[in-house]
Amino acid sequence: SILRLYLSLLRTSRSFSSYNFREYFIRRTRSTFREIKKEQDPARRATLYNESVKELAVLKRGAIVNQLYGGWTLAVEKQDLQRERSDN
Repeated sequence: SILRLYLSLLRTSRSFSSYNFREYFIRRTRSTFREIKKEQDPARRATLYNESVKELAVLKRGAIVNQLYGGWTLAVEKQDLQRERSDN
């Protein structure tokens, strides 16, 4: 269940079209789940889990809006260059 939530958050984070948002949410997700993993108190762990479930819903809505109003591709992003043949 917690692994499924982690993967859902990562998948949703990767769906942002904006590079800065995408990288921020991926870092934040990893950081949050490291904290959950280190936590020993079951009550605190459950609280962190429930907060992450709520965050997933917010993140999904944000990703949809971000995809609608995506910006330019930045120079640091991977770009698929399709070259044309020069013998045309």
